[in-house]
Amino acid sequence: MLQIKNVSITQRKDLRELVSELSFCLNDGDKAAIIGEEGNGKSTLLKLIYNEKLIEEYAGYTGEIIRQGNVLGYLGQELSREEKETSVYEFLAGEPGFLEADTKELAGMAKELGLPLSLLYSEQLMDTLSGGEKIKVQFVRILCKKPDVLLLDEPSNDMDIETLDWLEHWINRWPGPVLFISHDETLLEHTANVIIHLEQIRRKQKPRHAVVKTGYEEYSHRRAASLEKQGQLARKERSEYRRQQEKFRRIEQRVHHEQEKVSRQNPHGAALLKKKMKAVKSLEHRFEREAREMTEFPDAEEAILLRLGRCGNIPAGKTVLNMELPGLQAGNTVLAENLSLWIRGPEKVCIVGNNGAGKTTLLKEIVRALSGREDICMAYMPQNYEEELPGEKTPVEFLCPMGDREERSRIQTFLGSLKFTYEEMGRPLRELSGGQKAKVFLLKMSISGAGVWLLDEPTRNLSPLSGPIIRKMLQSFPGTIISVSHDRKYMEEVCDTLYRLDGEGLHQIH
Repeated sequence: MLQIKNVSITQRKDLRELVSELSFCLNDGDKAAIIGEEGNGKSTLLKLIYNEKLIEEYAGYTGEIIRQGNVLGYLGQELSREEKETSVYEFLAGEPGFLEADTKELAGMAKELGLPLSLLYSEQLMDTLSGGEKIKVQFVRILCKKPDVLLLDEPSNDMDIETLDWLEHWINRWPGPVLFISHDETLLEHTANVIIHLEQIRRKQKPRHAVVKTGYEEYSHRRAASLEKQGQLARKERSEYRRQQEKFRRIEQRVHHEQEKVSRQNPHGAALLKKKMKAVKSLEHRFEREAREMTEFPDAEEAILLRLGRCGNIPAGKTVLNMELPGLQAGNTVLAENLSLWIRGPEKVCIVGNNGAGKTTLLKEIVRALSGREDICMAYMPQNYEEELPGEKTPVEFLCPMGDREERSRIQTFLGSLKFTYEEMGRPLRELSGGQKAKVFLLKMSISGAGVWLLDEPTRNLSPLSGPIIRKMLQSFPGTIISVSHDRKYMEEVCDTLYRLDGEGLHQIH
């Protein structure tokens, strides 16, 4: 059992409270998903539960974490710089249980994860592994610890579809509690039976949370229905209030007009009107009390609102890409041979494949092929945002390099619709969360006028609450999208054509 009692977390930098008086208890069989928008403290909460020292530099907490002697297995969202620079064997050997495990046990883990046993003893640096391979190697290290409770921060990031299926089954059959964060809505729908929703309301000035023992899909529907019902009731009450106010003002004006007409020679009539005006004032006070007690409009983190700006169109049938590659290489390694890809506008294409197949490498080849085209305006969103984002600049400086006052005002309005506070608009990009960086990228692309978008895992860092809006936005994009993704809902709702990349080339599968 894992128990959290009245835990509050506060950022040291700006004293903003991320979590307030959060309590929950997880027992065997509980698969609890922490959801919420970017920057709400999800990862911080998970780190705190595992080891409070992981957050002491930037956050403080009060409350109680009762682990009851359980062994916690923790998967972080990112490897540290030191871990990236170690070999796979050195990384695994950092867990004593790895050195104590026999070859048969390790071979079973490697087989279940789809890894060659030799990789576990490899001198290959962790940073040179594909994203999915890094996650799998970390799982080996966690399993060697023989944990009772699993704490997983974005375990689905960079996993291929086959491994995502494995992860779903693995989480579901794990006997102990699992507490995890994921942006993969399909994974949430197939695994979670407890939802812990962290919110920041009132312009990120007040934390709020909900702990509900139900599945993600049911929680989403119930929450949406509740917010809609509350909004309808609030609108109805305000409409009725305005109608009453109009009626009241007419009565007040009539009584006031009659008072002015009454002469001093008619004191009885004046007294009656004075009494009537007193009743009118009493009615006014009653209306004011009722107004204060009216149902409030839902104060919730709504999914981000992003409308496409100056997006370019691609004429139907126009050849956007006609690529023939005899081979695809990463260094001296040949990843695939005889690749052929023909894309016409406005098509939405997604390239899938196993981890390490070369999807990102292929997308970069496509970027190079389109960069010199004068008839096409292209925008590129890499998987590693640091490739294109100047970390020292603020979002406003990046999106408005000329510094024009009117343009800056427009950009700030756009960022506000993406749930950025004024303070976050002034932070260096390197200090933003992965989801916030993704939003900045999407905004940059939407106002660029580019008619061809190349996207490497566009939804991987976005909240599941934002996912439906982003997918709708991309679906309505009038240009061409060429993407790499493992997001099953993205593939289903956005993409017209799917290609699988393997050693023998590209194969259309949809």
